[in-house]
Amino acid sequence: MKKVSIFWFRRDLRIEDNHGLFQALSASEPVLPLFIFDTNILDRLPSKKDGRVEFIHQAITQLNEAIGGHLCVKHGNPLAVFKDLMTKWDIVRIYTNHDYERYGLDRDASISELAQEKGVEFRTFKDQVIFEKDEVLSGAGTPYTVFTPYSRKWKALLAETSLPNFLSSESTNYVSDTFILPSLADIGFQPSGLLFPQASVADELIRAYAQDRDFPAKPGTSRLSVHLRFGTLSIRSLVRQAIGKSEVWLNELIWRDFYFNILHHFPHISEKHSFRKEYDRMNWRNNEEEFKAWCEGKTGYPIVDAGMRELNATGFMHNRVRMIVASFLVKHLLIDWRWGEAYFAEKLLDFDFAANNGGWQWASGSGCDAAPYFRVFNPTLQTQKFDQSLVYIKKWVPELQELSYPAPIVNHELARARVLAAYKEALGK
Repeated sequence: MKKVSIFWFRRDLRIEDNHGLFQALSASEPVLPLFIFDTNILDRLPSKKDGRVEFIHQAITQLNEAIGGHLCVKHGNPLAVFKDLMTKWDIVRIYTNHDYERYGLDRDASISELAQEKGVEFRTFKDQVIFEKDEVLSGAGTPYTVFTPYSRKWKALLAETSLPNFLSSESTNYVSDTFILPSLADIGFQPSGLLFPQASVADELIRAYAQDRDFPAKPGTSRLSVHLRFGTLSIRSLVRQAIGKSEVWLNELIWRDFYFNILHHFPHISEKHSFRKEYDRMNWRNNEEEFKAWCEGKTGYPIVDAGMRELNATGFMHNRVRMIVASFLVKHLLIDWRWGEAYFAEKLLDFDFAANNGGWQWASGSGCDAAPYFRVFNPTLQTQKFDQSLVYIKKWVPELQELSYPAPIVNHELARARVLAAYKEALGK
């Protein structure tokens, strides 16, 4: 059998500026590029019209074309896939990029153990973040749990570092076999009907980002989060584009690194615990009918309902509105933030555990650098400030002025008093 190396695509579905792929193609052995539709993940998805699976399928179709049809695509349990590949190829090394989530770490540990048993080298590289693990620490050598000092240290380190660009597109060092790409139906899924954003952002939008980003009716955000989630764009390319154009947009990219940093240093959040463990003492109401109304966008609070309907229809929600709807679920309805986290995990095209968990814990007050528990967004004031002309709301709640639109599910002032009492009781304030 011919000696080969494998490059395993996961959250890095591109050939340009891909660290692990660059390393694989720089070695002497031909590279067998591999993507696995992981049944451990896919079998848990509640809908066979999941837009993320369709997005991935489109991305690997383009990837396969870019490398001349040489992408080997499998559908199954990764451990079983690698065992099978090892019977068909003389594999010298497996290259891939780091994962940071609990499932990914456990999966990679099992593949690494198999590789060791078979005398195969298993090598992983940093690719989906700028700085990781222990690279950004305080002067005392401890992880940051507050964003502002973390971002200062991050920027200082960046100033001392030249961002690498792992150019792989010209290489042809691939195994010459041509593989048949399975269709979406072959892996048990159907088209979602969702539209996916383009994989680029104009410099003009970045420059105007600080002024426009909080207004959901404006096209003021990049919509690149799904591309970062699945690695169809390189984080390094976006940092290069941000520098000198918008400190605020750059900070959004740094927040992403920050939440990965929190996940690495505080793995208890992977087990659905609050970052601040005392918040696990909260006595939630968890009214299922009210949760259903929130999910369906029928709370009687237009800005909340617009956000939830946008999410359900498109797989996307504007970031300002994400904060409003999260605050409403936790603080107006006194529903456990984990319920909202799980719903977003099911619906968001750009779902990323670290950022989703971080955002929900921020909204509930239980996270690192979180909004204080006593801050309760007033949806009416948020509307007046960020959608005063109701352009965004009327797009998603066209029946706003009609009798069919529900009355508010809860009174704001009563809800605020109720949640503050609940927090004080749980936290012993």
